[in-house]
Amino acid sequence: FDRIFTRIGASDDLASGRSTFMVEMTETANILHNASERSLVLMDEVGRGTSTFDGLSLAWACAEQLAREVRAFTLFATHYFELTALPETLGNVANVHLDAVEHGDGIVFMHSVKEGPANQSYGLQVAALAGVPPAVIERAREHLRHLEAQNLHESASEPAAQQFSLFAEEPREASAPALDALRETNPDDLTPRQALDTLYRLRDLLEKPTLG
Repeated sequence: FDRIFTRIGASDDLASGRSTFMVEMTETANILHNASERSLVLMDEVGRGTSTFDGLSLAWACAEQLAREVRAFTLFATHYFELTALPETLGNVANVHLDAVEHGDGIVFMHSVKEGPANQSYGLQVAALAGVPPAVIERAREHLRHLEAQNLHESASEPAAQQFSLFAEEPREASAPALDALRETNPDDLTPRQALDTLYRLRDLLEKPTLG
């Protein structure tokens, strides 16, 4: 490798008046501007210092830039599961995850790399390992069940809504007088003068308001 770039950790710079997110973006910008296809790039949780959608969008765009333009050998760690779709459009991107085994309410990290994306997050288990009070963990678990159920309900109802909008018939309007007159007209039977008169008559019919 010609150089090694890292964007790891989260700390603000109070002396310079820079937030954690500003520090993160400054380091990310440096990588995107200066890394080459012969560089090693280590990126950890890009986008976590701002709102979910902003962070996800930035992480996605940065990962695409590294894969498409910079083409550096990159390890891009993230909890944005949406990013696991990148290999579908980028042939030089692959998903891997670190294996873990659940044991009761706990977790054991195996520290082995497996192919494919992780099938779940272990945030609550890690919080418990860190010593967060059990009452808080249980309350978080209740919120998690509620959010998962809400997301499942929205996902289940969305196709039905799409199907309704796709196949629902548009309300049919009553035949306008101009359309009726046009259907009754045979252009082959009209002289040039009659055709012109018919055109003016159709225009007048279109301009007249119709009763609903």
